[in-house]
Amino acid sequence: MKKILMASTREGAGKTSLIVGIHSAFKFELGFMKPFGDRLVYRKKKNWDYDCFLIKNLWKLDTETESEDITLGFNHSKLRYVYTRESIKEKLLKMAEVSGEGKQALIIEGGKHLAYGTSIHLDAISLAKHLEASLVFVISGSDETIMDDMAYIKKYLDLNEINLSGVILNKVQDPDNFKEIYWPMISDMGVRILGIIPYREPLGYISVRYLSKKIAAKVIAGENGLENIVKKIFVGAMSTNRALRSPQFNQPQKLLITSGDRSDMVLAALESQASAIILTHNIVPPSNIISRATELNIPLLLVGADTYEAAKQTDRIEALLTEESSDKIEILTQLIRKNLKIDYILK
Repeated sequence: MKKILMASTREGAGKTSLIVGIHSAFKFELGFMKPFGDRLVYRKKKNWDYDCFLIKNLWKLDTETESEDITLGFNHSKLRYVYTRESIKEKLLKMAEVSGEGKQALIIEGGKHLAYGTSIHLDAISLAKHLEASLVFVISGSDETIMDDMAYIKKYLDLNEINLSGVILNKVQDPDNFKEIYWPMISDMGVRILGIIPYREPLGYISVRYLSKKIAAKVIAGENGLENIVKKIFVGAMSTNRALRSPQFNQPQKLLITSGDRSDMVLAALESQASAIILTHNIVPPSNIISRATELNIPLLLVGADTYEAAKQTDRIEALLTEESSDKIEILTQLIRKNLKIDYILK
């Protein structure tokens, strides 16, 4: 059974999305584990890593698979107290045996960035050595950031004891331009490019349902619109007349964030095809607004935070995949099928 470790130099590179897309595109029987969890969620009366729980359900992995079968832990201090370097290696090998049983390959996802977990021997390089896994780096960002990360890997990382399969360059804004200018430089470094995955804006969109859960909002109207997609965010802190003159306000599929007592602003947003409206300060608008939102299937999300804090919370939300992300998974499937050299990774 081949073991492949997917690692990233920086947070938010898109490892999990690529893993989901690879499985969907090529239909391999894959096992999965993420030894050091970094997105703690509580599901089915257990602590899970968000990515592990998502993949377990998407891939319909063994129903008896428990969180501890694919994630060693979440907390540096606890893991440092429980495990030594040797016992961590022993535990990882047992986890890999369970997770990879009967599979064509086992995908191991590294932590959120290259250094994460180094002090407890769970960083990407240590994992690759412990598990004797082929290493694939996922690198994203601007062209210059990608080149900096490539040069850092080549110049400072000791990969002599590791089988480096290559790198996947993810979310590249202009792949043709990148190939023309930077591909020769990377080739000169002696690093194999496994694929250049183009950036696609819809992969960064979120649904209103996902948003409402992330900010713990109460849905007071428009429940039938919870699958609406949010493309832009507009903070309604100015006068309604000024907002109406803004091109961004008049775009459809926006999210408006404003105080619940701004009835004029809320009504204007409802009539301009907003995807949803966050009402701050726990102020419930008049009944006519609630009725109109319900009629138009535009969710009204009530939160206790003020407008500034609600905007900050919303801006921090990651556009993670969910089990309902069929449209995003189809985009990933097509991108990966077309742009990734899977033979170098899984065969």
